[in-house]
Amino acid sequence: MPGMQVWVEFGKNKRYSGIVHSIRQTPPESLKTIKPILAVESENPVIRYSQLPFWEWIADYYLCKLGEVCHAALPSGFRSESPLSYSEKKETHIRIASQYSKITDYNSIFESLKRAAKQEELLLAFFHHTKETQGTIAKIDLLTKSHASAAVLNGLIEKGILESFDKTISRLPAYTQEIHPLNTLHSFQQQAFQLITECFKEKDVCLLHGVTSSGKTEVYMHLMKKTLEQNRQVLFLLPEIALTTQIIDRIQKFFGDKAGVYHSRINDYERVEIWNNLLDDSGYQIILGARSSLFLPFKDLGLVIVDEEHESSYKQQDPAPRYHARNAAIMLAKMHGAKTLLGSATPSIESYFNAQTGKYGYVRLDKRFEEKELPTIIPVDVKELRRKKKMKSIFSPLLIEKIQETVQKGEQVILFQNRRGFSSALSCRICDWTPKCKFCDVSLTYHKQNNRLNCHYCGRTYPLMSECPECGNQDLKPVGFGTEKVEEEVKALFPDISVARIDTDTTKNKKSFETILSGFTSGKTQLLVGTQMISKGLDFENVRLVGILNADSLMNYPDFRAYERAWQLISQVAGRAGRRNTVGEVILQTSHPEHPLILTALTHDYKAMYEMQMEERHLFRYPPIYRLIYIYLKHRKEEVVNTASRIFAHSLREKLGDRVLGPEKPPTSRIQNLHIRRILLKIESGVSIRLLHEIINESQNQLRKDSTASSVMVQYDVDPM
Repeated sequence: MPGMQVWVEFGKNKRYSGIVHSIRQTPPESLKTIKPILAVESENPVIRYSQLPFWEWIADYYLCKLGEVCHAALPSGFRSESPLSYSEKKETHIRIASQYSKITDYNSIFESLKRAAKQEELLLAFFHHTKETQGTIAKIDLLTKSHASAAVLNGLIEKGILESFDKTISRLPAYTQEIHPLNTLHSFQQQAFQLITECFKEKDVCLLHGVTSSGKTEVYMHLMKKTLEQNRQVLFLLPEIALTTQIIDRIQKFFGDKAGVYHSRINDYERVEIWNNLLDDSGYQIILGARSSLFLPFKDLGLVIVDEEHESSYKQQDPAPRYHARNAAIMLAKMHGAKTLLGSATPSIESYFNAQTGKYGYVRLDKRFEEKELPTIIPVDVKELRRKKKMKSIFSPLLIEKIQETVQKGEQVILFQNRRGFSSALSCRICDWTPKCKFCDVSLTYHKQNNRLNCHYCGRTYPLMSECPECGNQDLKPVGFGTEKVEEEVKALFPDISVARIDTDTTKNKKSFETILSGFTSGKTQLLVGTQMISKGLDFENVRLVGILNADSLMNYPDFRAYERAWQLISQVAGRAGRRNTVGEVILQTSHPEHPLILTALTHDYKAMYEMQMEERHLFRYPPIYRLIYIYLKHRKEEVVNTASRIFAHSLREKLGDRVLGPEKPPTSRIQNLHIRRILLKIESGVSIRLLHEIINESQNQLRKDSTASSVMVQYDVDPM
């Protein structure tokens, strides 16, 4: 049947699992040979047939193979090269022996145990602890609760009074606490809820534009409850795994075991169990997850919520499919006849444009919870401070003063620097030589904690050199600064303050993020240093001060979205301050306090930023007016990739004219020893996608005919971020 998992042999001793797509009676003419199915692994389909059209749309729109989508969608427990990759979890349980299972009077059993006091006590404990568990109990629980030894239990089993058996149990945590009713919405939240409900009568997609701490999550909860009352499912998408820590607790408090969590940090067995749970029609009604949860086998989605919809981490970069979860979620919802709610305090320009032009509905939440004011943003001109020699460290005098004042009041501080490591690079003071990765055309980042140089592209590490290999100078200086250096300087300036750091270096372990977050939430940690991980929807009650250490680094990035992202990050990080009892303050360190983008951020004026950016987008043919497609060509030999990229670009330009730019070297033109060239397509929004893809495929086929260029790797990034 379509959707079943089967095993096929390719080559000698190579078995691969695959999914039956469709059944036909005659072989396709394009296939010379057909591989036989060796085994049908699943008695029932492992996907719902309704998933296939969505997977096909992903493959078609994002210019990749259906197999690549299948590989991304299925948990690895389904697609391992071994058919025995997934196994059920078993646990030894104890029950009354079958010969006694139908009797109700156990006096004769206890009579036989009069001379075995410990066995009698254990049997009493067994009956006591199985009153509400259908007469079975886990062996380990019985021994723990009865304080008995395994030998005593074995004696009862040998006498045929009790028996042990293996029971299949779930690896998924069960929610055992009391379920609470939803909180009552405030008047402005209730109004937003009603407006969204009305909007969904006419539009399939609605943008909820709510300032930070306006209580968007409470509105989400009530919409979820309404969807569940219609006996339909909800998908709640978050951009980062980290956010699930706080939000899952809130969702399960109200919905209990109706809600499940799906993301990359749960293990392969747990993913398979969640997948199988959803294949069961009585499975989860709410899924909270990162972008990969789009591929789960939903029966009947009624609502998709995309929280922090502006986040670039919704875009899958490598490997293919390079899909954008927000845009794919809208299509998934459409296929289910569901509605999509996009939520953000700082919407993406594309989503806001779609709302302003009537494609999406639009609802504004412009009040903070309990009428709290938005934080005051104070710009500090670090260029002027350096000129006057008042900038003694990476912290301005005002920021140092405010940190001290805040901590003395028993309140908390967040310091934001969007770069991990100790410094962005090392540099020779004499000849300006900078160490680079041997396999990637990128400078190495210095990590002081392990005294190594790291490549943030391929992950390789290098020992720290003691002298410059170019001139022999032993004075190598760190350039720039990352979160590791910020943490060190805070500890040097404020030795009595408890400090923690959140970035990808400190949160590699499954529980590390939760541990750091718990310490800050409980007040044990007074100051938190972090990258953009701290900007994404986290709710801290006692934060009064936020320091943005280098606003200019956010803007000075070679990307047309740099200003938009800088504004979003400044606003999101600022929004962590003053969410409860006091008006928050934000110290924004910049060398350009009069920059138009900075000025709009100071006044929280989203519309002014949007209008400023839309002028540039119109002028330079960027989204949302135009669609972009990057075509990357990669090869180990630079001359080969140069030739191939020129052939490809010339072929495309014959049909698409000045919509084709390049080929060019991207900012990082070599990764893992592969030389890279990039072609950019700027396509009007109204152009037929299918026609465009035919032109691209035709040009790629033409490239494959060239013997020199046929081995070049070609990758597509549709709607790049």
